[in-house]
Amino acid sequence: MAKLGKNAQNEQEGKETVEFFKDLDREALNTEIFLEKYSKPLGIVFGALVLGVLGFFAYKQFVVVPQNAEAVKSFLAAQKNLTEGKDKEALGGKSAANPGFVGTYNDFSSTEIGKLSAYNAGLLKFKEGKFQEAFDLLDKFSSDNKTLMAMKFGAMADAKSGLNKNDEALSLLDKAATASEDPYTTYYFTRKAGILALGLKKNADAKKYFATIDEKYQDYDNGMSDSYIEMTKYY
Repeated sequence: MAKLGKNAQNEQEGKETVEFFKDLDREALNTEIFLEKYSKPLGIVFGALVLGVLGFFAYKQFVVVPQNAEAVKSFLAAQKNLTEGKDKEALGGKSAANPGFVGTYNDFSSTEIGKLSAYNAGLLKFKEGKFQEAFDLLDKFSSDNKTLMAMKFGAMADAKSGLNKNDEALSLLDKAATASEDPYTTYYFTRKAGILALGLKKNADAKKYFATIDEKYQDYDNGMSDSYIEMTKYY
């Protein structure tokens, strides 16, 4: 089978990214509910949806078999538990017999698989409501994949919101919005940053984010940016 050209491959990956974030939108908080409760911890949960598609990003990231077969074996065992809904077993870290994502990171932290394990473990800790542990694990993750890095900063922002540190969350959402060159990824986190800024009554910042959407990402926003900009005048 002939390989896709670079432009065709980028177009296909862009479509997959759009579909992924559209699914996230279906799980996100309704904007009006958020604005009514902005003073409470934000806690926008990526949850099981994000974890369910991590296999896709892992495949994109690791198409070449890593050198450390033991790290891969440990990661795949944790991933299997995750897909079966066994979150505690997937998290692991309590015994050598079941290292899980935590144990895989601890044992292979210098490998790419180890770093991805820290990311997965961070999301699972977030699901448990252990926001500081989630933040610390997510912070250990790094990648050349810019979309994954955007997701990392977005998830770290959610953890900070869970700790009622929404100013820090806003800073992290700003990083998420600028980490990736993918237009929908940028739009998604720019909008989240704008909504949070509006909830924090940082109307000038909110207007900046929504104006960026109005200028560059109208194709994804269905005209909502104009409404948001108007809200910065009165909310």
